[in-house]
Amino acid sequence: MDFPKLKSIIEGLLFLSGEEGLSVKQIAEIVDQRVELVTDAIEEMIGEFARQGRGVQIMKLAGVVQLGTLPEHAAYFEKLAYSPARTSLSQAALETLAIVAYRQPITRVEIEEIRGVKSERAIHTLVNKDLIVEVGRAEAIGRPILYGTTKSFLDYFGLASIKDLPEPGLFEDSENLEEETQLLFNKLDMQQPGTGNTDVQSAFEFEEETVNPEQDIVLDPEDDLPGSSS
Repeated sequence: MDFPKLKSIIEGLLFLSGEEGLSVKQIAEIVDQRVELVTDAIEEMIGEFARQGRGVQIMKLAGVVQLGTLPEHAAYFEKLAYSPARTSLSQAALETLAIVAYRQPITRVEIEEIRGVKSERAIHTLVNKDLIVEVGRAEAIGRPILYGTTKSFLDYFGLASIKDLPEPGLFEDSENLEEETQLLFNKLDMQQPGTGNTDVQSAFEFEEETVNPEQDIVLDPEDDLPGSSS
């Protein structure tokens, strides 16, 4: 194996290992090379990363090698960590999240009754992003899943508890759903330290919506058509 290829493989291994990192011995076993050769490759990579001004560095901590960010960039990483903008949500997902926040615990069918469209994909998106979670089963036929918000949801918006949500009682029906959703996330955005009065569309990236001219309604890509089977 040539040296450039070895360094490339090591970089990929360190990326995949994340915060856990890998020992030099582990890397050597994976690439089937001598420990001394791997050590030389890592030392050369440390120097190259520094000379090239890369956004990450190779660190050796507590017997393991791992990729890490640069301390001088910490302020930018903090902005990413505490800003809702890092979560890309469609209008469908935002509406669903708002409904769950105010009406939890709530089933998918109840969400769909409020929104007027199927919401299975929006729910799936929110579960994957750790914003909502299964909190139990309803005492009804089929024992449908009940959903509620997570600690990550509270952390994203700087809320101590769900009681800190503004204007309880919203999202009882779908008549003003889009307007109420925007109002909610505007207020949550303003509660973020240092964000100021920012419109919700600047705090979230919205996915493109498609208009059905025959029905004169907006169909979101994350939803099935109204009344379609789940």
